[in-house]
Amino acid sequence: MTRIAVIEDDLPTSNQLAGWIRSAKSGIVIDQWFTRDEAEAALAREHYDAVVLDIELGRERHAGVALINAINKLRQGTPVLVVSAMPAAIYRSIMKALDAWDYLQKTTFEEADFIETFLDILRTTQAQAPASAAPAPAGDALVLDPLWQRTPTWRGERINLPLTAQRILATLHQRSGEVVSYDELFEVVKSGRNRDNVRKHVSTIREALREVDPGFEGIENVPMRGFRWVGK
Repeated sequence: MTRIAVIEDDLPTSNQLAGWIRSAKSGIVIDQWFTRDEAEAALAREHYDAVVLDIELGRERHAGVALINAINKLRQGTPVLVVSAMPAAIYRSIMKALDAWDYLQKTTFEEADFIETFLDILRTTQAQAPASAAPAPAGDALVLDPLWQRTPTWRGERINLPLTAQRILATLHQRSGEVVSYDELFEVVKSGRNRDNVRKHVSTIREALREVDPGFEGIENVPMRGFRWVGK
C-alpha cells in the first residue's frame, strides 16, 4: 500500500494537501506531521513512497531543508515534493540542488497542478524507472503534421489538441528520450511563459492521449528540469 507523509505546520493547509492526495488516488495511507521533531522520528521509522513538505515549520525557517537532508541520508531516492510560500525564483534552484522532485509555490498553483505533479511522482516510483530512462522505441505510434493542418494521431486514433499543445508535443517527440527543459519549452509557448503554464499544456496532452489510450504513460516529468517523451 502506498504511504505518503505530509509535513506541514498549518492544519488547514495540511488537511487540504491530504485531501488532494486522497482525491488523486484511492487506497493511499497519509501520515500528517506538523513539527520537525515528529517528522524526523516518523521518517526514521516508516518507509514513505513520497513526502510532501513545507520549508518553514513553526519558527524554524528552513526545517524542510534539514528534513530533505535527513531523507536523503536515510533513504536515497524517496521523492520529495516541496510546497512552500517561499519565492520559487529563489528556492527552486536550492531544492533542485537537494534533489527534491519539484517545488510548488503556495497561492500560485491550483489543485489540478498539484495532483498532476503528485501522480507523476507515483507513476515514476511505481515503475521504478531510473532518471535516465531509455529512449522511446523506434516506430512509435505518434503521427504529427508539421504544417499543423491536420490533427495528430496516436495509434491510428485522432487526438484533439490546441495548437500550442501540439507544438509542445512535437518538441518532446522530436527529442525522444531526452530531457526537454522548461526553458526550451518556453520557446514554443507564445504567451504565459512560466512553468505552471507549461505543466497545464502537458496535462492537456496527457489527457487527450489517454482519451484514446487509457494506459498512456509516454511523457515523463523530470524533477525540477522539464519533461521527456518515452512514447509508451
